[in-house]
Amino acid sequence: MQVIDVQALKKKIDAKEDFIFIDVREPHEYEEANIEARLIPLATIPDHLDELQNTDKEIIIHCRSGARSGQAQAFLLNNGCKNVINVEGGILAWKQAFGA
Repeated sequence: MQVIDVQALKKKIDAKEDFIFIDVREPHEYEEANIEARLIPLATIPDHLDELQNTDKEIIIHCRSGARSGQAQAFLLNNGCKNVINVEGGILAWKQAFGA
């Protein structure tokens, strides 16, 4: 499964690349710290399957540490989505590299 580190992700964001960026954490976690990803909590990913299956854009997913986003990545890949990438280390790695 494809992964991206936070340094490469930041380059994509800074370059304003066109990709779908999803945070699968819970709303209270998102309120504490977020990096402008669209909030779709892990339990609700199946509700968004249609829209995510019908895109040619990269789908980059993150969570707190990479575990939940890995689950979301596996689910999406197993359900017909293509080019789904997990952020290694999640928001914790982002905070360590770039601060909050």
